Parts: sequence; structure tokens; C-alpha cells
Amino acid sequence: MNRLWSRVGIRVASVGLLVAGTIAGVYVGKDREVEPSSAPVAQPQLVVQADTTFDEMQVLKERHSQQAADRAYRKQAEDVAAAKAAADAQAAAGKAHTAEKKAIDKKAADEKAAAEKAAKESSSSSSSGSGSSTVDVGPIPSSCKEYSGTRATGCTLMLAEGFGIDQFPCLNKLWNRESGWNPKAANTSSGAYGIPQALPGSKMASVASDWKTNAATQIKWGLGYIEGRYDSPCGAWSHSESTGWY
Repeated sequence: MNRLWSRVGIRVASVGLLVAGTIAGVYVGKDREVEPSSAPVAQPQLVVQADTTFDEMQVLKERHSQQAADRAYRKQAEDVAAAKAAADAQAAAGKAHTAEKKAIDKKAADEKAAAEKAAKESSSSSSSGSGSSTVDVGPIPSSCKEYSGTRATGCTLMLAEGFGIDQFPCLNKLWNRESGWNPKAANTSSGAYGIPQALPGSKMASVASDWKTNAATQIKWGLGYIEGRYDSPCGAWSHSESTGWY
């Protein structure tokens, strides 16, 4: 009887140990199932951070592209403005050149017409014998003694024409520029000749027939031209200073 209970007790104890082991395994399995579930919790946060970084990079790229486009637009606008300014300046210079050329051409045409008229008048006066062959200069006044040669002649004839001595510095500078007071000075391109650079030189024949060589003839004609067109030698010099011709 005692042996029977001993066997029963051993079997009960064995079953108890088996049940206890099974229960422990269940608990361990539950613990293991719980632990892995804690790691993936961080994954949504990483995904959010990655999405945020990508969005920021996209914004930066778009901003950089916009800034580059703005710079390109500004440069294009500046180039267009510079090109327009250059075109306007060129157009203005062209207009000024055209106006100046017209003025020069008109002056040349007027002088040519006047020369032709003077030549006809000279020819008529020469054929009638009324033209003078020489110009009487007379004695050199004391106010002109500081000058010599053709300048002394010019000073003397200028006073004889009724201009004051204060006008001679202007006349001196004017004809220094035109001919250097050389009665044989010739401009081959325009046809101007003599001390006053008459255009053409033959118009000085209205004073005397020796206009090609006589400084007094040329000076007398030049003074008459200045008085009729500019009132005085200083008026002619002022015009020459502003335009380059008289």
C-alpha cells in the first residue's frame, strides 16, 4: 500500500512539474513576443524625419532655382537697357552728323553760287575797264607798327575799313588759322584760296585782277566779306571758334 501511494505521489509530482514547465514556457513566449514589438515603434518617426528632410531639400532647390531665374532676368533687363542706350546714343550722333553735313553742304552751295555771281560781275567789270588793278594800302599807322608783312597790311586796311584796333587780335587769330596770312595758301580739297580762304579764290577778282598774288587785294575782299556776314572780325572769330569755319 505504501508502495502504491509512493508511485502515485511520484506521478503527481511529475505531472505538476510538466504543467509548471508548460506555464513557464507560455510566460516566456509572451515576454519574447512583447519585446520585439517595442523596436518598430521608432520607425514612423524615422519616416517622418526623412520626409521632412526631403521636403526641405526640395524647397531649397526651388528657392535656388527661383533666385537663379531672377538673376538671369535682371541681367537680361540690364543688357536690353544698355543696348537701347547705345542705340539711342548712336542715333543721336547720326542725326547730329547729318545736320552738320547739311549745314556744311549748304554753306558750300551758297558760297559756290556767290562765287559764280562774283565771277560774272568781275568778268563784266573787267571787260568794261572799271576794275581796279591794285589796292592802295597807304602808310602803316603807328597802332599797327608792332606787326610786319601781310599782318601790317591787314592791320592798316582794317582800320581804313572803319574797324577799331581792338578788332585786330580777332582778325589775326582768324587768318592765322585759315592761311597763316599766306597769300598763296590753297586748299586743294575745297578750292579755297588766299589769306581769307575765299571759296573759290576767283571771287576776290571783284576787288582787283591781281587777287592770286596781291595780299592787299585779298585782305580788302576778306574784310568786306567779314563785315557783310559777321559785322566784325571778332564776330567772325567767334563763329569760327564754335563751328570750325567762317
